[in-house]
Amino acid sequence: MRHILLAAAAAMLLALPAHAQTPPDQTLRIALNEDADLLDPTLARTYVGRIVFAGLCDKLVDINEKLEIVPQLATSWQWVDGRTLVLKLRPGVTFQDGTPMDAAAVEYSLKRHLTMPGSSRRGEISVLDRIEVVDPATVRLVLKAASAPFLSQLADRAGMIVSPRAAEAAGKDFGTHPVCAGPFSFTERVAQDRIVLDRFPAYWDAGNIHFARVVYLPIVNSTAKLANLQSGVADMAERILPTDADAVRADKKLRLMIYPWLGYQSINFNVAHGARADTPIGRDARVRKAFELSIDRTALVQVVYNGVQTPIAQAVPPASPFYAADVPPPARDVAAARKLLAEAGVKLPVPVVLTVANGPDTRQAGEVIQSMAAEAGFDVHVQQVEFASGLDAADRGDFEAYLIGWSGRPDADGNIWNFLHTGGPLNYPAYSNKDMDAWLDGARATTDLAARQALYAKVAALTEKDLPIMYLYSPQLVMGMSAKISGFAPVPDGIIRLTQLKLAK
Repeated sequence: MRHILLAAAAAMLLALPAHAQTPPDQTLRIALNEDADLLDPTLARTYVGRIVFAGLCDKLVDINEKLEIVPQLATSWQWVDGRTLVLKLRPGVTFQDGTPMDAAAVEYSLKRHLTMPGSSRRGEISVLDRIEVVDPATVRLVLKAASAPFLSQLADRAGMIVSPRAAEAAGKDFGTHPVCAGPFSFTERVAQDRIVLDRFPAYWDAGNIHFARVVYLPIVNSTAKLANLQSGVADMAERILPTDADAVRADKKLRLMIYPWLGYQSINFNVAHGARADTPIGRDARVRKAFELSIDRTALVQVVYNGVQTPIAQAVPPASPFYAADVPPPARDVAAARKLLAEAGVKLPVPVVLTVANGPDTRQAGEVIQSMAAEAGFDVHVQQVEFASGLDAADRGDFEAYLIGWSGRPDADGNIWNFLHTGGPLNYPAYSNKDMDAWLDGARATTDLAARQALYAKVAALTEKDLPIMYLYSPQLVMGMSAKISGFAPVPDGIIRLTQLKLAK
């Protein structure tokens, strides 16, 4: 594991190009838990990438602290009927290359999300049938069927609009130098070290941007991240470990914020994704259920996260209107787990390779799971990988069990469809069930809250029965920052929005 030390971080900052140096009070430095993947909104998958995109790429709409949809590149919208959404675009907006952000650019970007090979957005907006440019400031989106979550999808990467000229020129390499309509332009990236953005003077809301530069610092080691925050090398740090929260509270130069997150932590089991699905835990739901019954979720979050997280057995947090109260996380029952393994006729101990990202908390979580599962007859081997490499392996089906989180979306569809629907772009287990598909599609197609709640209750129950994904807990976001920072909006999606952020001198 690469340890980022204070001296190294300071040296890195000094090593930035001389022509790009800015006064310290004009630079915001944000420590990230890991490095982002591709900086292409169509292809990107990582949570930290979404944090970087908040500086690079505005969306058609956004969400606020109350999870209400608010204007961004679109100033207003209207559902003409259940299948037709008309968006009015903000006038005079330009991309960072000086070209206009207009209805034609929206058409281009949405089509790119739908058709680009490897697109991670296709499943999010697959209900989109056609895009009509009414005039430069108006775009009409016609859906194949009514879709309750569609507008909320445009509040994330599916709603990010890229420069058609830059995207056409760069092709598959667009993510190495992205051009969007956000408050900061891409300057440089050094993998596993830094991502640097500089203020875009022509940004439509430039009056609310108070930094000349933003530097994102991937710091996997939690001790180093805390030290960088305490020393002032980093002004903000996302996902401070709960075990480090007291140290942040005790430092008068810092401020700690804890607030609910929309996502979850889970274990994905490879049930049909290539040769590595041919294992006892991949072939038999009884073995997966035995594995689940060997794990005490409450003890896991107490040991690793000081009890801050909330144990769950479904894809949405308890505060969600789509949470199914009759699908609680089952209590640990080692005897029942052993009985299921006997019924399945598997040889003990059952080998399981558990892939985890190379962070200290994920490693510890894997080790706690390893210890608990051993008592029920499992031999768990914890395999650590760099985060983006783990995603690539999951795409290939090169895993047996994968400990991975999702940062969450306001609508339940954003936490479920891509992961459990047949052919979903994030369906790493390659799970397929006709009932599941019908219920997920049905929940998309109706705007009736009670009907959607009933369908998602069925989804939760079937997921808990088949267990392609074992949900572990719903996280709380623990954010550390300089006490000099003001204007931070604690939105439950966890994204650090740069608008109105200030750093006092």
